[in-house]
Amino acid sequence: MTNTGRSTSRPVQLDDVSKAIIEQLQVDGRRSYADIGKAVGLSEAAVRQRVQRLQEAGVMQIVAVTDPMQLGFTRQAMIGIRAEGDTRVLAERLASIPEIDYVVLTAGSFDLLAEVVCENDEELLDLLNSRIRSIDGVQQTETFVYLRLQKQYYNWGTVRNR
Repeated sequence: MTNTGRSTSRPVQLDDVSKAIIEQLQVDGRRSYADIGKAVGLSEAAVRQRVQRLQEAGVMQIVAVTDPMQLGFTRQAMIGIRAEGDTRVLAERLASIPEIDYVVLTAGSFDLLAEVVCENDEELLDLLNSRIRSIDGVQQTETFVYLRLQKQYYNWGTVRNR
């Protein structure tokens, strides 16, 4: 498992019932196991057991998703990072910074991408200069400031939404 709770082994094969349970939870993560059971044709206990197995396998998490803007975090950005050395080590260091909510190792013109959520531009500037660019292995950064979030969904995984 990585620090995100995702397994690095082979993908889990889901049957149609497990997919249907996930889809029910994607619509409403607080939906009762009894209601989900009615929708997918299982008992409440069977749904509870499947949900627990899906969580333990790292297939899904049930979390509250917040809107940073509504909570006073007015600056979001994606930071492209060019690095030297072992990018896995750098990714772990970046992942430990609380303002960074997403770190991915990439192939292309950047070695890593890090998404940040800050209260304002001053906090973003401090984060870049004092805490990201000062990490050994960071050669160069390029910051892409979000002007507006047009689309953000978390309902993919069992069927492809078009």
